[in-house]
Amino acid sequence: IKLEVEAWTDLSNMTVNLNIPKRATLISPSSPEGVWDLTQPVNIVINNIERDVTYTVTAKKKAEFIENPIVSLVAKAGGETATGEIDHTNHTIKLNFGPWVDLSETTLTIEVKPHVKLVDPIALETVCDFSETKTKPIIVNDVQKDVTYNLVVTQTELVSTLVDHTTLKEYKFMSNQLEKIKELIDRRAAARLGGGEKAIAKQHEKGKYTARERIAMLLDEGSFEEMDMFVEHRCTNFGMEKKHYPGDGVVTGCGTIEGRLVYIFAQDFTVSAGSLSETMSLKICKIMDQAMKMGAPCIGINDSGGARIQEGINALAGYAEIFQRNILASGVIPQISGIFGPCAGGAVYSPALTDFTLMMEGTSYMFLTGPKVVKTVTGEDVSQENLGGASVHSTKSGVTHFTAQTEEEGLALIRKLLSYIPQNNLEEAPYVDCTDPIDRLEDSLNDIIPDNPNKPYDMYEVIGAIIDNGEFLEIQKDYSKNIIIGFARFNGQSVGIVANQPKYLAGVLDSNASRKGARFVRFCDAFNIPIVSLVDVPGFLPGTGQEYNGVILHGAKLLYAYGEATVPKVTITLRKSYGGSHIVMSCKQLRGDMNYAWPTAEIAVMGGAGAVEVLYAREAKEQENPAQFLAEKEAEYTKLFANPYNAAKYGYIDDVIEPRNTRFRIIRALQQLQTKKLTNPAKKHGNIPL
Repeated sequence: IKLEVEAWTDLSNMTVNLNIPKRATLISPSSPEGVWDLTQPVNIVINNIERDVTYTVTAKKKAEFIENPIVSLVAKAGGETATGEIDHTNHTIKLNFGPWVDLSETTLTIEVKPHVKLVDPIALETVCDFSETKTKPIIVNDVQKDVTYNLVVTQTELVSTLVDHTTLKEYKFMSNQLEKIKELIDRRAAARLGGGEKAIAKQHEKGKYTARERIAMLLDEGSFEEMDMFVEHRCTNFGMEKKHYPGDGVVTGCGTIEGRLVYIFAQDFTVSAGSLSETMSLKICKIMDQAMKMGAPCIGINDSGGARIQEGINALAGYAEIFQRNILASGVIPQISGIFGPCAGGAVYSPALTDFTLMMEGTSYMFLTGPKVVKTVTGEDVSQENLGGASVHSTKSGVTHFTAQTEEEGLALIRKLLSYIPQNNLEEAPYVDCTDPIDRLEDSLNDIIPDNPNKPYDMYEVIGAIIDNGEFLEIQKDYSKNIIIGFARFNGQSVGIVANQPKYLAGVLDSNASRKGARFVRFCDAFNIPIVSLVDVPGFLPGTGQEYNGVILHGAKLLYAYGEATVPKVTITLRKSYGGSHIVMSCKQLRGDMNYAWPTAEIAVMGGAGAVEVLYAREAKEQENPAQFLAEKEAEYTKLFANPYNAAKYGYIDDVIEPRNTRFRIIRALQQLQTKKLTNPAKKHGNIPL
């Protein structure tokens, strides 16, 4: 008996109740004993692993069987014909010939007329089969004879009755069809085992699920349609011709998430450590091509030791084919990568080319060259985790967008992420019914900005106060914390949020923050997701470290991304917006659609203190009290320039709004912009400063 339960279910102390309302119990006609008797102990197999559990059986329908099926026999011997019957009790054939027939040296030909063949509907195994010659005792005239006989079936089309215990519907098959169906079922069962039960158990010991278990957890129940289950590799090098596994180490197909079509491939570490072969790459490319054709997201679950070395250049060519499709699909369909195990060498480029990457903490890693190579080349000792673990890529490199402690958490994150993004670049993100009033006033926002301009506050509090139900899916939350990016909803509409974080480095822009923001803005623009920017930025981070790292180019990326974007753009300036960083953060001149400011906004070339030092440095030296003089000039400058009204006077700010009314103004702006039409000049592509 095979059962499937959710992968996180605790099976250590479990009772299984098997409630069988209706099921045909098949009985051998020659031995009226139950073929399947569920009242006796049977093996319980849960998620392909045999378990030692207690169970009870409730049978609501007693066994039904045919005790003596009608089987007509005709025997011929010595020119005479006789009728016969089957003795089910003694497992013999009885014939009645006339006493004058000499049977001592006679060959009997027994013709079996059409009969019912009973078949187990689950195992599809024949219980009683007369379709081929079988030795049975022959009793002639009540005396067992030792004679030679041939068994001949007079009708080659043996009718088989199969009862479907779900619908109680009767089907009729040819006998050879049943054998082919049984072969198919056996092949499917073998393919679903991947590298075998021992390899699956080893995977579980590492705290990891198999490829099929991950797919089952990710997709809607029962929605997965597998493709290319029986594909096998074609390699004959290094003894590979002796090692064949159906599916060749990757499970591919399509299914639904919240009823929406997705395509998926999941590498199976139980088969050759999930190493990529030519045929595996063909399977993956086929799925990616289907996703492009159907306009549906493509999800890849990576758990692989790298290229299959035995296949040499063919494996590398396979990677290149995948990368090419990643490139062509970029900006057309959403691509999501889940790193649930090793991902090393050239394999890392596919996740890097996709839109979002998720890594498992403790069990996954990504790097181009492993610790051994690093040791050989540089002499540096480093562990896999410190070289390319989830913590490294989520905090230092920014390679991954999400991390998860458990696989269940990671797969749930992918489902949640997909709820915010459309199927493709020609569709809109799905709307969700909004239970949060659109005109809700948030009085706390009127007091959130400190009187001291150098004192920080938490931008997360602002975000949580204005979005629907405070639900915010943050992206790269541990990387470059001075800028916040993520998805939220306003009145049920999916929106991308880009916000400076005054609580971290005063919200300045630096190289990493610029790259982080630019990539997210470009994703939102590619997939028709409006962008809401919350601005409180004092400028770019100064210093040789930033200049040497190319902060000019990185800052230009964010500038380019905002300027190129044609989706609705709503900008709210909360406090500081100085100099070049004001321009970069979706200013009016970068085709910002609706630019609002709070009364606390300071929009200027630079802050008051810095400005007066430049403007009045010479005069201050001539004063008796330079500090007092500069303070007076700073107040004068602040009143004149460091406010929203100077920018509003020139139309650079569309309106100065009350902070507590921010949610309503954003929602109304987004509603106004729903029919926005804007295109960029015709060109092959721009030359973004990469």
